[in-house]
Amino acid sequence: MPKILVVDDEKNILELVRFNLEREGYQVLTALDGVQGLNLARTKVPDLILLDVMLPEMSGLDVCRELRRDAVTKSIPIIMLSARTEELDRVLGLEMGADDYVTKPFSPRELVARIKARLRSIRFEEVRKEEKPGEAQLDFGYLIIDEDRFDVYINGVKQDLTPKEFELLRFMARRPGKVYSREQLLDKVWGYDYTGDLRTVDVHIRHIRQKLGQMPGGEHLIETVRGVGYRFKEDLKCRPT
Repeated sequence: MPKILVVDDEKNILELVRFNLEREGYQVLTALDGVQGLNLARTKVPDLILLDVMLPEMSGLDVCRELRRDAVTKSIPIIMLSARTEELDRVLGLEMGADDYVTKPFSPRELVARIKARLRSIRFEEVRKEEKPGEAQLDFGYLIIDEDRFDVYINGVKQDLTPKEFELLRFMARRPGKVYSREQLLDKVWGYDYTGDLRTVDVHIRHIRQKLGQMPGGEHLIETVRGVGYRFKEDLKCRPT
């Protein structure tokens, strides 16, 4: 039974979300402020966190930042909740390491679908690791993507990518030269048909480029195809191992 932590200071939203998630069979934890939410995340270690941007005691953005700094919670998927007028906050949430966001008011059905897709993606990775331990690795020489451990190494140094950044990089690196639109990347990597702001992909691509930029020319490994989308640089010699 997956465990989901919902952090929101609006009690009616907490009850709505709790009702819909428990009906789907999930175990639900709730918190009304950021400090309580952070403490619950660290002590209960949920499978996924729904985190409102605007919270008393400690903002959702600060909570997200702290969760990504903590070794225990850094890999927990985070879906931010924000009002439609809080465009800047939504972008900042992605900058802090959130995997996704849902705008208020939201459809409970859409929210549950997002959660199911994210948990399904995690389970798929767990099963794949069990079936092929230690076999999945993309070796570009100075860049190694270890698919089993969700690790990326640049010149032998492990890099700190969020789970969603890793998934996005790995997905594109598997087929160098293939161009993907933002809609395709959201569908394949996030796991649902996305109908909202496409900036989610742009923010994650920017983060990956910054981290790959630690090696010469690394920031150019993911290329922008104007008017279409993105592709992983084609003329690299990959040695799958």
